[in-house]
Amino acid sequence: MEVAAVDADVPEVRDYDEITAFLGDWGPFQKLIFLILSFSVFPNGFSGLSIIFIGDVPDHRCSIPANLNLSEAWMNRTIPLVPGDDPHYSKCSRYRLDVIVNLSETFPDPDLVNMSGVEQEPCLDGWEYSREQYISTIVSEWDLVCHDNWKSPFSVSMFFAGVLVGSFICGQLSDKFGRKIVLFGTMAVQCVFSILQVFSPNWEIFCIINFVIGLGHISNYVAAFVLGTELLGKSVRIMFCGMGIPICASLGYMILPLFAYFIRSWQMLLLALSLSCLLYIPLWWFIPESPRWMMVNGRTKESKELLLSIAKKNGVMAPDVLFSELELEDLKAKSAQSHSIIHLVKTNNIRLITIINMLMWMIIAVGFFGLSLNTPSLYGNNYLNCFFSGVIEIPAYIASWLLLWKFSRRLSLSIILVFGGAVILFISFIPSDFSELATVLVMIGKLAYTCAFGMVYVYSAELYPTAIRNTGIGVNSMASRLSCILSPYIFYLGIYYKFLPYTLLGGLTALSGILVLVLPETFNHTLPDTIEQMQNIRRFRYRGLPKNDFCIYKKRNLNTVIKEEEKIKPATDLQENKIG
Repeated sequence: MEVAAVDADVPEVRDYDEITAFLGDWGPFQKLIFLILSFSVFPNGFSGLSIIFIGDVPDHRCSIPANLNLSEAWMNRTIPLVPGDDPHYSKCSRYRLDVIVNLSETFPDPDLVNMSGVEQEPCLDGWEYSREQYISTIVSEWDLVCHDNWKSPFSVSMFFAGVLVGSFICGQLSDKFGRKIVLFGTMAVQCVFSILQVFSPNWEIFCIINFVIGLGHISNYVAAFVLGTELLGKSVRIMFCGMGIPICASLGYMILPLFAYFIRSWQMLLLALSLSCLLYIPLWWFIPESPRWMMVNGRTKESKELLLSIAKKNGVMAPDVLFSELELEDLKAKSAQSHSIIHLVKTNNIRLITIINMLMWMIIAVGFFGLSLNTPSLYGNNYLNCFFSGVIEIPAYIASWLLLWKFSRRLSLSIILVFGGAVILFISFIPSDFSELATVLVMIGKLAYTCAFGMVYVYSAELYPTAIRNTGIGVNSMASRLSCILSPYIFYLGIYYKFLPYTLLGGLTALSGILVLVLPETFNHTLPDTIEQMQNIRRFRYRGLPKNDFCIYKKRNLNTVIKEEEKIKPATDLQENKIG
């Protein structure tokens, strides 16, 4: 009885979700926050992928000066014909003009001349670009073709380099200055620098600004993601992270081809997309700061006032005491916990999990963004292809949410990746006469990559223990950003062999699907809190620790059990004496 009395005096320390449970999960406030925070990432759908249209390569050929006084027949023969399975006029060379002028004076009819022996030269007078589809793109603006054709994908890589740097710093900025101010600050960065990019005087300045836009792009997304998870309850939080934010970004991607169809100049298209961000200014008065962040950072009074305001909006009664000093200290202590990245490779088990996760994230990211950026090269209408590429993401995210809800994580993700890899790999064997089928298969592959993207966040978070969960997700996210930098060049390999990108991408994706089967299953399993509680890699049982370390681990656990029994024994003896 004395022991029970002591236990009753110990104050209960609730976590944040328990403290705020009185607010409910789906009141008017949560509904509004769900909608406007999801809506806040709408520009993220087109800010990085607008390069699909503003960086597209129009048909082009060497420019021929008009002062040469060549006949129309000879003017048409100044560009060499490149033989092969798909004969076409050269885009990067022409016949030497001084030779052409001399021949035209001798032979009025060019059909009388064997042009195979005429020497060729590069496009010394620039290029002429077709205006059939575009008035201008950055390619036609700065001649990013032929020996400079690497510059267009490099500008995309600069955007993803900004995303990489932004993912490094956005968490620290959000923790230091608050979720709300970082959310709107990075939205302003995206908007202002996108407008400035319209007036880029050269390609170099365009790339630098693209880097800054990428930095704001990811920081905005992460800030909205974190703020939503801290303002919404457990049941709504999963839907917000799994469908709310991703689907709104997909809707932004779907609106891109509509703008691009009616605006064919890259400057005006970029300006129209950038000015749409100004619509988000009024959201400042509707989105509050995170009360959890305010608690942890000593702004207790403001946190209480905000929670009371939310309770009033939801029509619920707040308790007399919202939280105790002990609960505040507990929240601060949990937020201050930090663990070194070295823990991700400390044992064989967690090291293998980290390596497989990094490979999986990198391959999914490069496939997702590679297929998205390659939309203009697909058969059919560019604008419709881009629209369908965005539409396919919505059922993919819904499917990933349903799979996570009902089925095995490991098996579902493995099947999706193997299926997606097989579909992309099969494109390599499709004859050129069946280009429509290739486009359909690309869309199916995009669906698989999107679905895998929706699942990999949750699965990876469940694999790592609480102590290093954020660190593990952060490292895997970094790996995916690095592969995003390379994604524009994956399909650049097609200049060497048309189907090489699909062969490489499909093979790697299928391989990653097989590697997933080695990982532990997490569906309906309790989340591990410590590294020792992690499940082992399949077929590597007891290899989570080296042999000597494993013996120490068993001995430590045995000692813990003995100590616990010694603590319980005196109380048991006391009860026996009382009964006697």
